Formats: sequence, structure tokens, C-alpha cells
Amino acid sequence: MTAFARTERLGSWGRTASFEGAVARPRFAGDLPAVFSDPERPTTILAHGLGRSYGDSCLNPGGGMVSMRGLDRILQLDPAARVLRAQAGMTIEEALSILTPKGLFLPVLPGTRYVTLGGAVANDVHGKNHTTHGSFGRWVRRIGLVRSDRGAMQVSPDDPDGLFAATVGGMGLTGLIAWVEIALTQVQSTDLIVEDVAFDTFDEYYELMVNHGDSDYRVAWIDCTRPGYGIFTHARHAPIGETQPHPRTKAFAVPFDMPGFLLNGATLALFNRAYRGLKRRRHGPRRAHYSTFHFPLDGVRDWNRLYGERGFRQYQCVIPDAGGREAIWEMLRVISKAGDGSFLAVVKQFGRLPQPGLMSFPREGVTLALDFRNRGQRTLDLLHTLDEIVLSAGGRLYPAKDGRVSANHFQYMYPNWRELEARRDPAIQSSFWKRVTRA
Repeated sequence: MTAFARTERLGSWGRTASFEGAVARPRFAGDLPAVFSDPERPTTILAHGLGRSYGDSCLNPGGGMVSMRGLDRILQLDPAARVLRAQAGMTIEEALSILTPKGLFLPVLPGTRYVTLGGAVANDVHGKNHTTHGSFGRWVRRIGLVRSDRGAMQVSPDDPDGLFAATVGGMGLTGLIAWVEIALTQVQSTDLIVEDVAFDTFDEYYELMVNHGDSDYRVAWIDCTRPGYGIFTHARHAPIGETQPHPRTKAFAVPFDMPGFLLNGATLALFNRAYRGLKRRRHGPRRAHYSTFHFPLDGVRDWNRLYGERGFRQYQCVIPDAGGREAIWEMLRVISKAGDGSFLAVVKQFGRLPQPGLMSFPREGVTLALDFRNRGQRTLDLLHTLDEIVLSAGGRLYPAKDGRVSANHFQYMYPNWRELEARRDPAIQSSFWKRVTRA
């Protein structure tokens, strides 16, 4: 019987793209080579985790998908050496549940715990501590890879043919990631000491970044309706306390697609003022569990339905420090003028640590992440205008969150794309890669 007997509909987290195709669901690592040799395998395939990529990098219309969630086991855990080897389908949520009671922690966390380890490598995710820890891939020591042309193999940072660098941030195009070996950090407590500080200008934000440079984590929320206003948040691990994993309570679920008319300039302005006011009322440091700080949106299941049935576009860019302040300010002015501001506008700093992947998104500078309700061509036109500002400042976009950037713009932002194409598994393809390379 073929591994691709099931047909399922899969979509992006932004809900702007979906397709129906054949899906294989291997349960054991030994099943992966057979996925490639299956006589009824679609022409091309792509690994799939939890589908939290916002655009089309996790989709393969016209081809097949390989769900990796059945491969979720720990292969080796050495607490003394602080090293974890686990199958690629294990999620960050599952890993933290096992690691935190032992006083161990993943060194880099994205904004949701619903990401597989394989997905974290494939997109080289980053967190609120990039200035000190870099991206997820910097902590990866070894990757188990299964290719259609070379079979099962291991790659590491000293890999002479560049396959490791192509795999980290390579969007799953270099083969099926079977397992990941990652270095861990040690913590004395799973609580953080967190402080919120309001600012009224973008210059104040930069001052706060410098003044709190010794904090483990730094991030800011920006009010898109009033450029310059925001909340800066910094945190560090508590020096003493319990080591408890995140609670496994059921999150509140959005029961239906919200009506589009509820998301407009007036409601956005009201939300932003209320949110900033709430944060400003908190005085001084507070103690908080890591889950509420790192994963605030995980408390709302299916939160992507808040943007209505047409979904939303996420936009994340990074701009070098030399022109970052002016470019971000110009982008916020354009967004405010368009009346299409984002509820979730987040600013962070990226540090100068070298990136491990050919296609790693972070670079030294400032990164801005935004969500926009999908209003069709109006939204696409706004994002194209933002693209021009980013390009003029020497910046680039995050492929994991993109679903519409042009091939010309992408290739200019990522001049190493041909090196990834040269190492792409010939049996693996994605909608994103076909679009940006015109394959």
C-alpha cells in the first residue's frame, strides 16, 4: 500500500493559501527512505510539521506532503553535557515539558511553542535574545537528513560540502530532516523577572535597548496608529525558583471567523491605547513564568481566525543598523497613513553573531514584525510599498512569513539562493521556492 494513500487539505497559518494533496504520515525513522521510493509518490514532496509558517513556504500544490508529527521521540538526552537529540517531529512544547524539570532550557525560542524541532531548523527561528544567543541554528550540533539521491546521512557545522549551512534556514528543501541534535542551556528557575517600560519616541526605544543590554531578553511593541509610541519589555531568568514546565491547560479557542468589519482603524486605535494603558499601569519588575513571556498568543487557540475568513498577511523584515531607525520610522508612517495598522507590531534587535545558514533571515540590525488583515490588492499594494523601503535600506524579509514577495526582490535580498538551489533535494519542492526562483 502506498504511503500517500491519504488526501488532506493543508493551509498556511495566515490562511491566505491552501491546497489539497496526498499526505504520507511515517511513524518510524526507518519509514523515511520508503517515502522517496514509493511507486505512487507525487513528483515532488515537502516535509510538514505543525504548519505555523504564515505564507506558502510550508505548502506544495501539485505535489505531496510528508507529515513529520509521528516522529516525535527523544533519541538521547545527556543532562550533564546539556545535549538533546530528538526526532524532527517533536515540538518545542514537548521538548520543554521534558527539559525544564531538569533545569534545562532551549537556548532560542520563537514566539510560539507549537513548532517542531525540524521546523525550527528549517526556518532557523529566532527569539528575543538574538543579540546574545543568535538564531536556533547556532545551537544545532548535528542533523539527521534523508535525501532521495543520497539516502540517510548526518551533517554538522564542519560539513565540507555546505549541506549543513543549506539545511539550516533552508525551508526543508535539502531533504527530510529526521532528527536534530542541539546544545541546551541551564536555568535555575523557569520564572523570569520581567519589566515593561513605556516610550513615546523611537529614540527612547533605542535608549532603552542600550540601557538594558545586560537583560537576557528584549522586545518592544509599537503602536502603529501613533508611530513612536510603544512598550519596551526586558526580562532575565530568575536566579532562584522552581523549574516547572508550562501549564498544559486548554487555551481559549476562537470559535468562528471574526467579521471583517470589526477590524478597522477605529478598533485598532482603541485596542492599542487600551493595551498601552494596561502595560503602563505595571510599575517595576514582576515575576512571570516563561510561557506567558515567550508565548503570549498560545493562550488563544486558533487566534488566526481573529482576522476573518480571508486571513491575514504577516510581514517581517530586518534592516541594518545604519539605516534602521529611519527606515522603520518611514514604514510606520506609511502604515499609519494607509489606515491598515497592525495589532501585533513587534520590534527587536538582532546581534552581530554570525549566522549558521545560507538563507538565515537574521542579520545585525532592527527587525519589525507586523500582521495585516487580508484586504486583497489593497494589502498587497501596501506591502509592496514597504518592500521598497526595506530594499532601499539594504534589508530583507523573512521567508517563513512571506506569501507574495516577487522573485526579483527575493533574489536581491538573498543572493545565496543559487547555492541552496544547488543543494536542494531533486524530489523536494515548495510553492514558495517555485515562486521566488521561477522554477
